[in-house]
Amino acid sequence: MRHFLDFEKPLAELEGKIEELRRTTDTGSVDLAEEVGTLQAKAEKLLASTYSKLTPWQKALVARHPDRPKCLDYVRALIDDFMPLAGDRAFAEDAAVIGGIGRFRGHSVVVMGTEKGTDTESRVKHNFGMAKPEGYRKARRLMELAGRFGLPILSFVDTSGAFPGIEAEARGQAEAIARAIEAGLDAPVPFVATIIGEGGSGGAIALAAADRVLMLEHSIYSVISPEGCASILWRDAAQASTAADALKLTAQDLSRLQLIDAVVPEPVGGAQRDPAAAMRAVADKVWSSLEPLLAQDAVTLRARRREKFLEMGKHGIA
Repeated sequence: MRHFLDFEKPLAELEGKIEELRRTTDTGSVDLAEEVGTLQAKAEKLLASTYSKLTPWQKALVARHPDRPKCLDYVRALIDDFMPLAGDRAFAEDAAVIGGIGRFRGHSVVVMGTEKGTDTESRVKHNFGMAKPEGYRKARRLMELAGRFGLPILSFVDTSGAFPGIEAEARGQAEAIARAIEAGLDAPVPFVATIIGEGGSGGAIALAAADRVLMLEHSIYSVISPEGCASILWRDAAQASTAADALKLTAQDLSRLQLIDAVVPEPVGGAQRDPAAAMRAVADKVWSSLEPLLAQDAVTLRARRREKFLEMGKHGIA
């Protein structure tokens, strides 16, 4: 069953009518094919119109859409012979961060990402994509493993942020995130990160300190969630829409500010409407970003990556 967001209600009503007419036609009592075709064309036009003028807050809602493909969906679709690796070799396994070794278009790679889950059971298992220190230490271990064996790194980020619980802070959440960022910046191999849904705060950049950072068209990437920002600035989470406007968190904003490298187009209506097409687009863009990096040596990769992130402050001020 398709989920509709609040701003999609006119579309939901129209598609509901189309489904009713199709059921009537299927019974054989009357042929309504022409009416169905007319309404289908109207629905497609409405869908394209709606998604061509989304506000930042609406994009945030799309980025969180429950039907949007998740990290494990991308791994299954893009990575051959995937072998998962678990644990941080210090405390525990964290299912919010998945990772392992596989092959992407014939090249051995290390893959990692944040997984939100797709139903109640899997969301609880993966802690809604909010990693604890052991998750970021696992990511660091994977990046160091990639450097040791000369394997490019691919990451797929979809998290509202790091887990904010007391136990996570007690186990060194900030230090673990900082070390993961350090490992990304220091990796002697090509590194391509893709924001596939939400990119929230340090919890996202810990897996995205990469040579190339890509964002899907309707994904978001920000230092704080719109609700969190609104709660701090206005003491009112209901001001999330206003906060989203101010945060400049859309892929288009971040591309204009030169904080990301490319925006990956999504199917009309978002990745949730056609996950297979969205994942093919991501695969093509990841490969076009990764291929030129494969010819660069470790010294060049490190130097350019560090320079890239140091330049971000200048672009932001400008």
